[in-house]
Amino acid sequence: MAKDRFTDQMQAYGRWKHDLIEAVMKYQNWLDENGMSTPEAELRIFELIDALRSDQLTIAFVAEFARGKTELINAIFFSEYDRRLLPSEAGRTTMCPTELLYDSEADQSYIRLLPIETRLEDTSIQEFKKQPIHWTTIELDTGSSEKMADAFREVVRTKTVTAERAQELGLLEPGQPVEAGEKVTIPMWRHALISFPHPLLKEGLTILDTPGLNALGAEPELTLNMLPNAQAVVFVLAADTGVTKSDMEMWNHHVKPLGGDARHGRIVALNKVDTLWDELKDEATVAATIRAQRDTAAKMLGIDPENVFPVSAQKGLLAKIRHDQELLERSNILALESILSQDILPQKQHIVRENVVSEVGAMAQTSRDLLASRLADANKQLSELRNLSGKNEDVIAHLMKKTREEQITYHKSVESFQANRKIFSEQHKLLLKTLSLAELDRLMSKTRKEMTKTWTTAGLKAAMKEFFDITNNTIREAGQQVDKVNTLVQTIYRKFHQEHGLAEVKPKLFSFTRYKREMERLYHEAEAYRTSPLTTMTEQSFVVKKFFISMVSHARNVFFNAHQDAEAWGKAAMAPLVARIKEHKSQMERRLESLRRINESRDTLQSRIEALEKQVAKLSRQLADIDAMMETINKPLESFMPEAEDSGSAQVA
Repeated sequence: MAKDRFTDQMQAYGRWKHDLIEAVMKYQNWLDENGMSTPEAELRIFELIDALRSDQLTIAFVAEFARGKTELINAIFFSEYDRRLLPSEAGRTTMCPTELLYDSEADQSYIRLLPIETRLEDTSIQEFKKQPIHWTTIELDTGSSEKMADAFREVVRTKTVTAERAQELGLLEPGQPVEAGEKVTIPMWRHALISFPHPLLKEGLTILDTPGLNALGAEPELTLNMLPNAQAVVFVLAADTGVTKSDMEMWNHHVKPLGGDARHGRIVALNKVDTLWDELKDEATVAATIRAQRDTAAKMLGIDPENVFPVSAQKGLLAKIRHDQELLERSNILALESILSQDILPQKQHIVRENVVSEVGAMAQTSRDLLASRLADANKQLSELRNLSGKNEDVIAHLMKKTREEQITYHKSVESFQANRKIFSEQHKLLLKTLSLAELDRLMSKTRKEMTKTWTTAGLKAAMKEFFDITNNTIREAGQQVDKVNTLVQTIYRKFHQEHGLAEVKPKLFSFTRYKREMERLYHEAEAYRTSPLTTMTEQSFVVKKFFISMVSHARNVFFNAHQDAEAWGKAAMAPLVARIKEHKSQMERRLESLRRINESRDTLQSRIEALEKQVAKLSRQLADIDAMMETINKPLESFMPEAEDSGSAQVA
């Protein structure tokens, strides 16, 4: 079954990550044992191991209300509980964003609920996650599926408040007349975190169940942070409603823009196709009706019909609970699960491996290149010394003279390298200055003052536009500076290779694409918020608060991460060449010292040959060790090999 394959794939993915961590730790020990470790290398390895251990595969489910989204989650992931685990009965709907995960650091399974009143504070949900004291915590009894299901009902709780209070929380239409004492129903909670040791969650799966993104009071962090950080977004439509105007707005504004990023997969599920099952019609007619619904939905969304999966979550869950294979196949849930297995997981693994290879893989390659250089030099010396047997002092003196000349030439080229390195350092400082947080903080302070003191909506919107115009321009300047620095690095590496004829070392370039893409997306989100009629009608202090909590704080995070990454890259960019220069210098000094001793005493020749033979054997073993480690680092997940995949699997939209 596809469900079993997805579970197997997740477990295989977990084993692969474990092997990867073991390989990286082995490489760290190897560096220590061979005297090749540095504080910078240790820090980079520690950060990478920590990132691998906390790595998550996040699948977000997005839909308007009443599309059967939560039922789909139950059917795909939690059918083994033989009941609806998450509340999805008629009349119950996801009231707040809910994350299902496994918190390995917690002693107890739990539900953590963030009160709706926190919307009044100038703190993001991400910041609140670091402060458990603000959350209401319910211990989860995982020994009973009934008790778990009862506890989960807390997530959809509502409460009655005055209309004035609802308006203050941003949960009423702006400008809507409010009568004194009028009561309205609002969600009890702003965000929910659910942690329990489900096998898939323990392997790093996180499920994000979202409320309607177009709903009044929807959290901006969903569209700005949570959805873009998900590896897959399952967009759920309903066959009984078709693609509504609200569905299209959600698709165009929040889901479709993620398709331009290779890190994300988009899956479209056309749910509730069982409403089209008509016992008075033959199967061929019903199938044709479903295909027509699928094709219409695909055309409206602008995607290939093969990328829309007609499913019945309710029948799929029922079939799994009753072990009804025929109904399960008819529900088509297995096709959706196959896509998660065959497309989303391999895509995630590719990203993780790419990151590991980029970081530790590059370091390991540098170490390997140094070892290969040492081995080549040792073999060269060994060949020279073996040829010296029976030769006179003139030959040895000639070799010494030739080596000294090479040494002088090399030192001159090193001076040239140091001059280029200084130019790189200056250009790198300019890049860091462009991404300065101090400048951004000053702009944030200026913008807040202007937005707070303005008396007009036009003034408010002008200040918002100016902030993102300036930040976008800054990101463009930083991108141009990145191009200059990358070109300079490539030139320095190429020149070094040409002058010394050593094995070519490819520099690690700084990738700025994701920061430009993130700011571009944020700019469009800010423009949509700025020009929205709702913003015009919303009370000024709430507009300022929402703008800064969601968009401005997110822009600052982009700048912070870009600055951090640029700084770390700048420290490591020249490291492989510096290591190669030091190694070549040591090799020439060892070679000269060896020739000098042999020239003084012929007895030294044989002992030196024997020492070099031992050195060659040791270096060969070290090279084999690091080759084995690099093979593990680069090893693909076996079950994701092309031959293990179905040749006819559909692609993610």
